[in-house]
Amino acid sequence: MAATRARHHTWLRRSVVLAIATIILLWLGGFLLFAAQLPRQMTAKPEVNDAIVVLTGGTGRLEVGLQLLSAGMGRNLLISGVAPGTTTAELRVGQKVGVDKFGCCVDLGYRARDTRGNAIETALWMERHGYRSLHLVTASYHMPRSLLLFQRAMPNVVLQANPVFTKHVKLADWWFFPGTMRLLAMEYSKYLVSLLSVRLTGPEW
Repeated sequence: MAATRARHHTWLRRSVVLAIATIILLWLGGFLLFAAQLPRQMTAKPEVNDAIVVLTGGTGRLEVGLQLLSAGMGRNLLISGVAPGTTTAELRVGQKVGVDKFGCCVDLGYRARDTRGNAIETALWMERHGYRSLHLVTASYHMPRSLLLFQRAMPNVVLQANPVFTKHVKLADWWFFPGTMRLLAMEYSKYLVSLLSVRLTGPEW
């Protein structure tokens, strides 16, 4: 009897170890694929869409959004996830292109606190204006999760990705840069959580 219990415990321990090892390998394989498929360059020829949304949280994003707006790639621009108390005048500081557009064509969204909130805030703004196509501007590493959640919130809206690149995120040979590796690993884990949520709960609306 004791021998049977010992064999059972040994089998159980091996099963747990195997399950953990399998999960780690699956996560690692998915992570490598995620990192390999991240955009490595800006959109070469953006199309004209109804609107543009810039997700706050990284340098260079607003600049790209204003460039698109100035080039006529969208009628209006929404800056989603603006910190409470931030004014239009503060956002204009340091911008070289599209500063004149703030008075007519730039809206500030203060409600979003995360990417899901960005998607909901943008969906409400798009519905209010009757827009059906959108330039999505955010960091390259943030784009997969953003597209996933935006598509969930706006299944009938055409989305065009406009990835932004910052100097501190080294996508080329990222495995040599611990900071970039940690950032990508964290973002991939968040992407998996969002993907699971979308699969389990379906559309946002």
